[in-house]
Amino acid sequence: MSSHDRREPVTADDVEAFRQRLIAEGSVVATADAHARELFPVAIGPREGDALLAWVRKERAHRTLESGLGFAISTLSICEGLLANSRDALHVAADPYQFVGLPMHSTTYAGVGLQLLEEAGVRDLVEFYEEESQIVFPRLLAEGRQFDLAFIDGNHRFEAVFLDLIYAGRLLRERAIIFLDDVQIAGPKHAVQFCVANLGWVVEAEGSEGLHEWAVVRTGSHDAFLRPYTEFVAF
Repeated sequence: MSSHDRREPVTADDVEAFRQRLIAEGSVVATADAHARELFPVAIGPREGDALLAWVRKERAHRTLESGLGFAISTLSICEGLLANSRDALHVAADPYQFVGLPMHSTTYAGVGLQLLEEAGVRDLVEFYEEESQIVFPRLLAEGRQFDLAFIDGNHRFEAVFLDLIYAGRLLRERAIIFLDDVQIAGPKHAVQFCVANLGWVVEAEGSEGLHEWAVVRTGSHDAFLRPYTEFVAF
């Protein structure tokens, strides 16, 4: 059911039911090319989705940020939490691989992420940018935007995750939560280690499910970004 078909505003319970059905089915047919896409193991699993949802609710987040949309299972988890927290909520996501309006055969996702957000009734809750997060996040910072929680699961190369973390840390309020997927990969793992060693961030939780390992990191004071330039801790 799309958001246009609903007579009542979508609720957290509606999104939960939709997300659980997707997980049970495990695949979705892309409207762009009529081909089925297997959601897993590319998408985060149900246990990780529940953990992400729990942190959104625990932090009472109203404004959230995401690097990488993919099949939007993580986005649905975030939106479920946002709707439970506030009716005045917004999620911002950046992903250059949805390929809206471009040949769909050239991407794994074929626009499925945005399709599922529409079907779940939360598309209006998501401010989406079909660009790399490393381009979008600095622009959001220049605009003076601020967020309560971030989920990082985009480009897994070290330099990309490093930039995502640095800009997310500046976009988030102080001592906020960044939830990172796939920290079993060297790039994300070492980017987190830099932030812990040099910015005073703290790993508050870790978990794993199938091919995915995640870390939940608490950022520190924004003053850490203004530390003397001679200060550097090897990581």
